[in-house]
Amino acid sequence: MVDGEPVIFELLDGVIKDENDLPREEVIQWADAFLLVYSITDRSSFNFIKTLRQHIYETKTTPKDYSQGSMVQFPISIVANKCDLMHLRQVSFEEGEILSKDLDGIFTELSAAEHVSKVIDAFCDLCREVHAARRRSKQSLLERMLGKK
Repeated sequence: MVDGEPVIFELLDGVIKDENDLPREEVIQWADAFLLVYSITDRSSFNFIKTLRQHIYETKTTPKDYSQGSMVQFPISIVANKCDLMHLRQVSFEEGEILSKDLDGIFTELSAAEHVSKVIDAFCDLCREVHAARRRSKQSLLERMLGKK
């Protein structure tokens, strides 16, 4: 339940370690939103988030989008995992926040092993963003239709 309404999540957990593992086009087109996870104890996983985000954007955006000047919007959450291992931290909280802002995403730092409620919150927040994006899309379509009459 998200905000009192039932929601069904279909998750694809794709463990992606490098550019050879990037998700296929049909997987990206299928998704309504993306939850990108890195480990605070692994700088390379943090650095890879930018590459993954760029691949998603390029796959989700079509030449038609460019020609119409529209921005393809799809919710993205950036999740920094393993905050229970602070003594092994390689990526600061501030770096995660900056990355999230650069990628227009929601940012959460948590420990999946210790903070189950924060994991649930991350999915609920992403779901709310999907609903908001759909409302904006419907409103934009309605405005374009009314503007053409």
